[in-house]
Amino acid sequence: MNYKTIIALLVTLALFSCNKETTTPHTFTSSLWQYDTIIDSLLTQMTLEEKVNMLHGKHMFVSAGVERLGIADMRYADGPFGIREELEPNGWSPLGWENDKATFFPTGSALAATWSPELAYAYGTGMAREARLRGKDVILGPAINIQRIPTGGRTYEYLSEDPHLSAKLAVEYTKGVQDNGAAACLKHFALNNQENNRGTVNVIVGERAMREIYLPPFKAAVQEADAFSVMSAYNKVNGWWCAENDRLLNQILRNEWGFGGFVVSDWNGTHSTVASVKHGLNVEMPDSKFLGAALLDSVKAGAVSEEIIDKRVREILRVRMAIKPIPAEKANQVITSQAESQQIAYDVASKSIVLLKNEGILPIDLSNKPTIAVIGENAVREMGNGGIGAGVKTLYEITPLEGLKNRIGSRAQIIYAQGYVPVELDYARIFGNKPQEEIDREEKIKAIQNKKLNKEAIEVAAKADLVLFIGGNNRAVETEANDREHIFLPSGQDDLIKQLSVVNENIITVLVSGAPNDLNVVQPLSKALLQSWFNGTEGGNALADILLGNISPSGRLPFTLPVKLEDSPAYALGNYPQGVKSSDIFVDLVDKKETETTANADEAGNDPNTAYYSEELLVGYRWFDTKNKPVMYAFGHGLSYTSFAYSDCFTTKEKYDRNANIALSFKLSNTGSVVAEEVVQVYVHRINPEKEWPFKELKAFTRVELDSGESKTVDLQIPVQNLRYWNEETQSWADDLCEIELHIGASSADIRLKHKVLLQ
Repeated sequence: MNYKTIIALLVTLALFSCNKETTTPHTFTSSLWQYDTIIDSLLTQMTLEEKVNMLHGKHMFVSAGVERLGIADMRYADGPFGIREELEPNGWSPLGWENDKATFFPTGSALAATWSPELAYAYGTGMAREARLRGKDVILGPAINIQRIPTGGRTYEYLSEDPHLSAKLAVEYTKGVQDNGAAACLKHFALNNQENNRGTVNVIVGERAMREIYLPPFKAAVQEADAFSVMSAYNKVNGWWCAENDRLLNQILRNEWGFGGFVVSDWNGTHSTVASVKHGLNVEMPDSKFLGAALLDSVKAGAVSEEIIDKRVREILRVRMAIKPIPAEKANQVITSQAESQQIAYDVASKSIVLLKNEGILPIDLSNKPTIAVIGENAVREMGNGGIGAGVKTLYEITPLEGLKNRIGSRAQIIYAQGYVPVELDYARIFGNKPQEEIDREEKIKAIQNKKLNKEAIEVAAKADLVLFIGGNNRAVETEANDREHIFLPSGQDDLIKQLSVVNENIITVLVSGAPNDLNVVQPLSKALLQSWFNGTEGGNALADILLGNISPSGRLPFTLPVKLEDSPAYALGNYPQGVKSSDIFVDLVDKKETETTANADEAGNDPNTAYYSEELLVGYRWFDTKNKPVMYAFGHGLSYTSFAYSDCFTTKEKYDRNANIALSFKLSNTGSVVAEEVVQVYVHRINPEKEWPFKELKAFTRVELDSGESKTVDLQIPVQNLRYWNEETQSWADDLCEIELHIGASSADIRLKHKVLLQ
């Protein structure tokens, strides 16, 4: 069997899946259905041309209403971590206003590092309030794709490698937005897990992996938060573009989950007229190439029924009825000071910072008025903008150096040195339009500059009592439309820290990054190591409070930090960046007895536009645990300035049926000397299952604050229904009832208690 035949079979399977009706009815009813009677009347008054006019972009971030019927245009706010500045109506250039600044909230991975649904709700509240002040109806967020690859260009924007953590935060973010008058738009639906070739790649994924790993955050936000809008992704899934994927948009999203709102394409992510509108797309953005005149012609020619048009318009009108338009005279209000938003930004930032390592050097002792060398360009770098895609024109942004000066004052002498030349955004280089000789010339210039900056930093470090090295990535390194080639620290930071360690052994390293970095050099040379983030308007103040001990760190990793990139599943299996070399899913989909499969898979592995998810369920820590691979720092890891003890674990019963909730309790004690919060995590390990499972999976978590010496009983519940698997034969959720072991601890690798129960 040759390669083309195999691909044809894969496409056939995709087509079959796309047209197979689901057998799982939804039990959720959207609040949006309440408007249907009013909409019935409106539809009878609208012309066909007016209906079609609502199904595409009017301006860059506006889609049309019907003015004569009092139906307002729909206005979209770009950016899931702050309201983007105003752009020209039909282009990407800023208008240059002074009244379109906004609060820069910490980005997605920072929010996820709080492990706090309560903060996610507050975050959505702050976003919605500022969106409404600017006259916006729909916030293009939260961004909730799973962090499948450590190099992903939008890892910083997404929440986690884990679907349970992502789902809990997505639900509360969505509620926070919609309880405050705006519509949330869940993105990017679905499986937009890489930026390279995102507009051409075809994701080949098994149904079980899709259902159990990649779709849960979307499903939860739809059914638990009644999300009003969804953005289709750029990529294909099993052969179909997401913007015309009947399986995703109609069968799963609407028919199975009960979604009542509308689907908007990612910008320029529409590929057809008839298939798109029939298969579930409501709004083509930002223009009318496919759902404008071409759609009108298709209706008149009989290729698309007016019934379908009415259905798509109805789904938009439901949201328009639920979200009250802001009158023109009240739109674009100047956001001069939003104290509530800035407090939310601070709270998220301060509870997101992860203390990875501490050899007793933290918190910083200021009693002897030390000299502190602050080294690293990220100490003064603002992160609200700087990459391709949405950013925030910030009201203000406290950098790490500013935060330290704010909090320390005269209690220490702070000396700053830049240390290295940062990476800057270079469109020509990112998109392969820069000649190699020009790249080589630029690199030689940077090397000379770096040598000079290194020398200055070493001189400063030699005079100091301790070194605060503030490195990591920036928004030019982690950017939409481009995945990183590696996870090494950019700009020669590893070489610099080696040189610093020669003249000063008291190094505290802070990584300002939104995604994993290789820590093999920096970790042993640092007496303390912290993971900070693109941490928003108040990020510098929050970091200073952690370093000085004003707050005990309580952030926990929302992803695994691997020993090396090649250990992570997509890389270990050869699935990324060149596709798959010998894919299990490739074999399963075609013929396990085919002797040519490996050779054909090798050929497919050279296709940058085909992504095989052969790791299936083993994403992130599931892979490392199941394969028993060591990691640098585990999923959920994070230290504190105190210590916690876990004891006295019990469940209300030893046997639970399929409709019950496992009720788990244990005692948590703060055995240290400071008030602090612990993030308690519960994983499920199946002892004798019939199906294959990861070694363990996160199924419950909570934050618990305790004073020094205080103890509390922690109560958690796990619905047995949340332990089901997707049966690909019946296309429905099914039980795998067996004995399970509950693993309770402080990270996926730090399990303190275990307790067995039987599912029956």
